Amino acid sequence: MSEQPESLIEYPCDFPIKVMGMASDDFAGIVCHLVRAHAPDFDSTSISTRASAGGKYLSVTCTVRVVSRDQLDNLYRDLSTHPAVAMVL
Repeated sequence: MSEQPESLIEYPCDFPIKVMGMASDDFAGIVCHLVRAHAPDFDSTSISTRASAGGKYLSVTCTVRVVSRDQLDNLYRDLSTHPAVAMVL
């Protein structure tokens, strides 16, 4: 088994995640649902959204309290593989 390299992030911490996808009425809700699956204490009122200049895309920024690298890796994996999500930063 190979060991994971040491993380530069100190856990627990508040970690901002930006998720981008096609603009739709339910995109922010989809993101919130996926985040809550990994961070049940996530406060959805902390979400900020921003539409692209043409209005075709929407970015949703969530600040999530993460307690481990595994939690963060799993959250990124679920977000980035969802069909409504174009990119996760």
